[in-house]
Amino acid sequence: MPDRGYCSFARLIFLSLPFLAASEARAFGFEDVDARAKELAAAPFSRASSALPRELQGISYDQYRDIRFRRNRFLWNRARLPFEVAFFHPGWLYDQPVKISEIVNDKVREIKFDPESFEYGSNKIDPAKLRDLGFAGFRVHYSLNTPRFKDEVLVFLGASYLRALGKSQLYGLSARGLAIDPVSPSGEEFPRFTEFWIERPAAGAEELTIYALLDSRRASGAYRLVLQPGEETVLEVKARLYLREKLGKLGIAPLTSMFSFGENQRAQREDYRPEVHDSDGLALQAGGGEWLWRPLVNPRRPLFSAFPTTNPRGFGLMQRDRDFGHYEDLEARYELRPSAWIEPKGKWGAGRVELVQSPAPDETSDNIVAYWVPENLPAPREPYDFEYRMRWQKDSDARPPHAWVVQTRRGHGFLRKGDTSIALFVDFAGPALRKLGRDAKVEAVVSADSNAQIVEREIYRHDVTGGWRMALRVRRLDEGKPVELRGFLRSGNRALSETWSYLLPPN
Repeated sequence: MPDRGYCSFARLIFLSLPFLAASEARAFGFEDVDARAKELAAAPFSRASSALPRELQGISYDQYRDIRFRRNRFLWNRARLPFEVAFFHPGWLYDQPVKISEIVNDKVREIKFDPESFEYGSNKIDPAKLRDLGFAGFRVHYSLNTPRFKDEVLVFLGASYLRALGKSQLYGLSARGLAIDPVSPSGEEFPRFTEFWIERPAAGAEELTIYALLDSRRASGAYRLVLQPGEETVLEVKARLYLREKLGKLGIAPLTSMFSFGENQRAQREDYRPEVHDSDGLALQAGGGEWLWRPLVNPRRPLFSAFPTTNPRGFGLMQRDRDFGHYEDLEARYELRPSAWIEPKGKWGAGRVELVQSPAPDETSDNIVAYWVPENLPAPREPYDFEYRMRWQKDSDARPPHAWVVQTRRGHGFLRKGDTSIALFVDFAGPALRKLGRDAKVEAVVSADSNAQIVEREIYRHDVTGGWRMALRVRRLDEGKPVELRGFLRSGNRALSETWSYLLPPN
């Protein structure tokens, strides 16, 4: 899995670029990118050159951060348009160039790399030796939090990775264009966006259209991404894929995040912070309408989970906990990290959401991946279309309308010699619970797989939050195997909450 360091976009200084070389004068759109992708899929894969000048070979993360794109060279800076674009210099992890063009007045103009657009800080680099390098990626700026300043709202950097921000958010989890054979013994294939076309916005535009060409050894694809910044920033994604050959698994709308430790899992070593994570759970609304919440863990060995459904209504890696006191990190500000909610457009058919949780020694490595796997894959060189809406959320996180899981806490069952049971406390909150009277009869419906025995279960009102707490004591039968638990609140025949789905890792 790629090093998480590349994702520190909040600290990766501002870049930008100016020179435009005229290309063919005609309208440009999704069908043009599609024609390129189809042509690529019909030909053998050709890997782009990754040769960097000697001056850029082996530079460190801090040295790369010291290369800044000049603010006055931002694309559209002088035109005073609502959006501006800055560009990333190649180097460090980014040794493969991407081609970037501007679409203006139905004409396509390639944006040429110019070392004079960059400041190199304390690096001993001669810009004269860096001609015609190409760019590593780009980022988009927009007045998101104040009209006096254009904030960074969207970044493309490395493979098909992207990140976006809504109002009052800080970078956290990442999204990708596509995943090929994730969790495969032969290794995952990472497709990359090799070329971008950015449509010049009108003076009062509130959205920005970007086209992207994706390529890898076994697949190519055309993408259109429409950026709509706001309280929650939205990306409207339209894609058409072509496979060069059969593959084992296609991961649609993949999300990548980090979970180090939290309320359900203590830190592996002493840490002043109570919790460290970019996301604390996977949320899923199945095709039938059921909502499910899977709290994340940092396991000792990889854990894999699959959630089958047909025509899913949405899924995402979410950061529900927004209380600064639960993190106490004034630099990272984990409570401001966005949730990313994937909302399919149209019917995606049968398939499953997969969740992969891998060991991570600390917060510098992403260890959580979630994506959609369609049950049926297209034949090689046949078009495969899908669309979805990607919402980067904070205060408007997607959740069920009735009640949801607020937190999951884990501890010892009994503090007595010889007792190996595990205690789990699950807090629920939401409108359906606040409406209940104090004498309401609420039942905790709980089930476990064959590797666990539920020794005790209780349900009682949470007098502090107005919600309800479900308390369980579980005994694992085989310490070397995981345990799957499910539970929800019910009153009579009416479900009051989403389903809590917990995976207890092997001991």
